[in-house]
Amino acid sequence: MKVGFNMLLWTTHVTEEHLPLLQTLKKVGYDGVEVPIFEGDTAHFEKVGKAIKDNGLGCTSVTVIPDEQRNPISTDAKHRQAAVDYLKWAIDCSAAMGSTMLCGPFYQPLGVFTGQGPTEEEKQRAAEVHRKAADFAAEANLTLAVEYLNRFECYFLNTMADAADYVRRVNHPNVGVLFDTFHANIEEKDPVGCIGPHIDIIKHIHISENDRGTPGKGHINWPGTFKALRSGGYSEWLVVEAFGRALPDLAAATRVWRDFFPSAEEVYTEALKLIKEQWEAVG
Repeated sequence: MKVGFNMLLWTTHVTEEHLPLLQTLKKVGYDGVEVPIFEGDTAHFEKVGKAIKDNGLGCTSVTVIPDEQRNPISTDAKHRQAAVDYLKWAIDCSAAMGSTMLCGPFYQPLGVFTGQGPTEEEKQRAAEVHRKAADFAAEANLTLAVEYLNRFECYFLNTMADAADYVRRVNHPNVGVLFDTFHANIEEKDPVGCIGPHIDIIKHIHISENDRGTPGKGHINWPGTFKALRSGGYSEWLVVEAFGRALPDLAAATRVWRDFFPSAEEVYTEALKLIKEQWEAVG
């Protein structure tokens, strides 16, 4: 098991000014960081990756679908091809950085709704896009982890069952599910019980409190969550994800308009303490 921290707490684009945070997170005890891939090129992420490695850290990466013109479920074939190209770019940037995992809700633009659930045609179109992307990921020794979100942010994938069925539809060894405790808390009838039956396709975890604040300061069932993961044999990344008001665009996208923690330091220190203690307790 490795513990990472999502850099989205500070930025949507990691640059030189953010590199001192790597030393801080390493000193606190983290094994790695999760880096947003929203802009930039491979040369930029090679530099970021070198800094990450120089600080003795590993990394994963996260991306989203930015617009309708690169939408995997679009009826427009040109848009779907652009989605393939976009995901290949994100995979190339991830590989240049040294990431082994690209995760996120990269199946539709966020905050877009049709008034109904996903259609069979949309699922087929998206699966075709993701199969092609997965081939690129395999060449780059990357795994793609599809993140399901709550129904207020998207409509394509909202539950573990939705995501598991979809990943089985894609049917590619380099595609799995990202389980996020925040979204599960909203959508699952049993946020812990949904883990065990699908542990084989859970490839990545986001540790996120029910209010997006400091893990351990809310009401997520952490003992049950960690027990389900560890007893099921999960041994990959546990990445802390928390959001604040520092980034207006991200705050708007995640519906954050009030503070959920007094400082970033509380988030990354208390979260690591929680994970270490709970993981050992259920060992």
